[in-house]
Amino acid sequence: MLQRIQTIYLLIITMLMGAMFFFPFAELLSQDNQIYLYSFNGLFLDGNESVYFSTIPPIILLSIIVLVSFVSIFLFKKRILQIRLIGINLMLMLGYIGLNYYYIKSFASQLTGVISYQIIIIFPLVSAILTYLAIRAIGKDEALVRSLDRIR
Repeated sequence: MLQRIQTIYLLIITMLMGAMFFFPFAELLSQDNQIYLYSFNGLFLDGNESVYFSTIPPIILLSIIVLVSFVSIFLFKKRILQIRLIGINLMLMLGYIGLNYYYIKSFASQLTGVISYQIIIIFPLVSAILTYLAIRAIGKDEALVRSLDRIR
């Protein structure tokens, strides 16, 4: 199972997207010089644990992405199902990127502040690229198995 390159891709995707639960994506500096942190579950005032604005859709979407990535690791015997699930996960990742962009821009315009992105903001994009590579690798495996079935 772990010797297949697509399994390594899926494991890296799960770790990258799982890391997004723990770090803020962006900092917003408002006009009154207060720093707000935007993470997966909302906007927080820096140094304060109270939520300034809670966001539910990114929480749900990120949870689904991590769950599907992890579950698809164990579907190595059902390659077609694995390709379909990973394809759906790729679309969810692209939607998650767009949703985060929308929320960050919306909060910045509400606070009339300046955005400072963190490095973790590129994790969904890297995960989307790795997902595409995993789909290609699984497709090659499926083609190899079908070609061996023809020989018999």
